[in-house]
Amino acid sequence: MNTFDTPGAWREERTRQLARGVTLGFVPTMGALHDGHLSLVARSRAENDRTLVSVFVNPTQFNDAADLQAYPQPLVRDLELLRGAGADFVLLPRRDDIYPDGYMYKVVETSLSRTLEGVHRPGHFDGMLTVVLKLFQLAEAERAYFGEKDWQQLLLVRGMTEAFFLRTEVIACPTVRESDGLACSSRNQRLSAEERRKAPALYRILSTAPTPAAANHELTEAGFAVDYVEERDGRRLAAVRLGGVRLIDNVPADAG
Repeated sequence: MNTFDTPGAWREERTRQLARGVTLGFVPTMGALHDGHLSLVARSRAENDRTLVSVFVNPTQFNDAADLQAYPQPLVRDLELLRGAGADFVLLPRRDDIYPDGYMYKVVETSLSRTLEGVHRPGHFDGMLTVVLKLFQLAEAERAYFGEKDWQQLLLVRGMTEAFFLRTEVIACPTVRESDGLACSSRNQRLSAEERRKAPALYRILSTAPTPAAANHELTEAGFAVDYVEERDGRRLAAVRLGGVRLIDNVPADAG
């Protein structure tokens, strides 16, 4: 596994690959890796000659400075996991590498990004789409892999890719869950023992409640602070908070 600390070094490597016709799968991450991320690496390895993973905690998609400060960054462990998962390349850019313009230029979507997560995290999707566009340009991959847990993000990335005629195909991969049903997330590491015990109820209630309103009520009764439970485009989506940790999930709309 080769690591690249600068975009320039990676682009030299990718130029050599393209000359040889090497296909590339790309998994963009913010680190604090879990089984969900590793499943994306496995899918990429199965469908491409080589796999690139980026690890970059993107500051522009955090609307809360405290949330950014608290985000786990266990880089040594992440690299060990990626090596074990068979990743070929890891890109480790710095903030100045990604934002040499100081974030003067950004991608803004004007419809879907204003709903659901966009209501509760203003500016989040501008930062997410901007960094994904930059990383796609750097990676020059045939395919990029995203988990379905972040459903709204997935739709926005796919829409941006189509709108700007990007060459990278966005591949959706099923949500990976812990044995008790909790969707794998880097934020799970911040749950207390008691919060971790309660957290799987999010998936259970989302999957079994007859209506979004009923799910909202049951989640509140179970001790969650509910930001939303809504059904859109055949999915039931929810965002809740346990203590200081925000969790999101989604299931097919007919699951209840």
